Amino acid sequence: MAGRDADKFSFDLFWSFRSPYCYLALDRILEIERQFDVFVNVRPVFPLAVRTPDFFKNVNPKYRKYNLLDTARMAEFLGIPYRRPVPDPIVQDMETNVIAEEQPYIRQLTLLGAAAQIRDAGLPFLDKVARLIWDGSVDGWNEGDHLLQAMNAAGLNGHALMADVEADPDRLEAVIAENQTAHDAAAHWGVPLMTFRGETFFGQDRINILLWRMMQHGLPERG
Repeated sequence: MAGRDADKFSFDLFWSFRSPYCYLALDRILEIERQFDVFVNVRPVFPLAVRTPDFFKNVNPKYRKYNLLDTARMAEFLGIPYRRPVPDPIVQDMETNVIAEEQPYIRQLTLLGAAAQIRDAGLPFLDKVARLIWDGSVDGWNEGDHLLQAMNAAGLNGHALMADVEADPDRLEAVIAENQTAHDAAAHWGVPLMTFRGETFFGQDRINILLWRMMQHGLPERG
């Protein structure tokens, strides 16, 4: 991972590519990074459907209906283009809620995110790839060169990131495992989850509280 000044302001952002609330938080996270001299250490984790697949077997039947309603409403409130991904990053039977054992889409996304994390480029990666998945502009985000173009548009070398995944997936799995260990050590289990100097901030509705806390510590503006 590229070296950073230990005194520079930073916070960890634990992120799932299947979480609509992560996507809905993206613009506000980017605005903080644009306005303030802070490094956002993006740490991709596998979504709950992979980490705890039985969750969806036992969840209250109201969960999915409310989630669909609330995320669409939040996107409308924020003025953010939004649609459930096509295809869903998780292979799941929506009638039975059973999660498939093989998860090629979310594994590819999370490994690519880890490859970007190693380059300290997690936030630019999210800026383009999360939009590709969630903004409704593309069907079949996983097909053709959509992902490659998104990574290149982020200023990254998409071919190099894909080559990293192909050449050494175990290394990237280890990065994700380290992220998940740190996520487990935080004071909440969900995403988006931010940690700053040992304090946990869960949810897209806690971004302003995180900013307030960092400003209490003297967070400097850029320029």
